Amino acid sequence: MLEPAQIRPVVVAALAEDAPSGDVTSQVFVPAAAVATADVVAREPGVMAGVQVLEVVFDEVDPTVEVVLHIDDGEEFAAGDVLATISGPARAILRGERIALNLLQRMCGIATLTSQYVAAVAHTRARVVDTRKTTPGLRVLERHAVRCGGGHNHRFSLSDAVMAKDNHLALTDDITAAITAARAQIPHTMHLEVEVDRLGQVEPVLAGGVDTIMLDNFALEDLRTGVEVVAGRAIVEASGGVNLESVGAIAETGVDVISVGALTHGVRALDLGLDMRITR
Repeated sequence: MLEPAQIRPVVVAALAEDAPSGDVTSQVFVPAAAVATADVVAREPGVMAGVQVLEVVFDEVDPTVEVVLHIDDGEEFAAGDVLATISGPARAILRGERIALNLLQRMCGIATLTSQYVAAVAHTRARVVDTRKTTPGLRVLERHAVRCGGGHNHRFSLSDAVMAKDNHLALTDDITAAITAARAQIPHTMHLEVEVDRLGQVEPVLAGGVDTIMLDNFALEDLRTGVEVVAGRAIVEASGGVNLESVGAIAETGVDVISVGALTHGVRALDLGLDMRITR
């Protein structure tokens, strides 16, 4: 669950960007005393993510605006469903409309896409996880959306775990020794993961004592072989070029985790609208 304190800095920055000197259109077209009601309506089916974001946006614009939610995060909706109803000063609703929709549409798009990946591997034990390929400044929201879609989160930042990738390994001559030295420097509670791009690296990496080994851009047969070689000595993660057409077959190789950058960096915003009417 997101906390308002995590959401508010994103919303404040977005509102300031969108109207640095106020909403001049509403100021000249909409009477200051006008009161309105607006429905957030789904134009296509999807999975909800971002109900708290919707609340924070309008609270930041004007605390007198009332937001009534008709759905919770993680729930599916159909085209035409009313997801929320917003009531209050018309100018305030118009002021928050675009920021609320921008964030909500992206989060729902991520949750919806994630749910499709999760469904594609449901017959296996593999879990679908995101990556750090997120929109700068929006990571906490996008990672929440992945969870709403039934997926899981990888490390949140560079500070959370040791994860040696190809560019790190290119700077060392002895993979096993480098991993062993890294393990000696970190707390016993910190996770250590290493990426490999060929089967010949698996044993040297395991010898160093890793928690997770990432098989990057492996063919399906090599993934199966890699799982057999690891034989439970570490968590096996598959990564690289994963899409909805391939994720099921990847999961069937026996890997534990499949990381999918496309959940956040290649997602399409879901089509949501805000239908407004003046009530007073």
